[in-house]
Amino acid sequence: MSASADAGGGGDPKILVFSTNNISDPGVDLAGGSHMHYSASVVVLPVPCSSGIKPSWILHALEAGFDGVFIAADGSDCAYLADCTTRTGQVVQKAQALLKRHQQDPRRLRMAAICSVCAESFVSHMEGFREALTEIGSG
Repeated sequence: MSASADAGGGGDPKILVFSTNNISDPGVDLAGGSHMHYSASVVVLPVPCSSGIKPSWILHALEAGFDGVFIAADGSDCAYLADCTTRTGQVVQKAQALLKRHQQDPRRLRMAAICSVCAESFVSHMEGFREALTEIGSG
């Protein structure tokens, strides 16, 4: 368990979100602009395409103190690659294997396609992931 989830007996888990510039980032921004509630411990990092995320970045985030990493993927709407969904799935598989090799729980990584108008979906994913990470941290 990281210090953020343990400090003070129950702070929200820190979640790093890789969000794509053209597809998921507008949905994440819409959630904030609409004053939808999700944890302030969520940190969003924009990337051009979800298939370009390196598994080592995910491991680094967990080793640096994040409790979980969420990939807000392009899905089939990617402007760069027709097979972005397949490639992003491969990134997740490789990252989970890397996490296992480094004694990290692979459940600390999640991915979902978040579109430009998917604010409610994003908030729902953040709440569900927060709850899951809280359970993982206490187990």
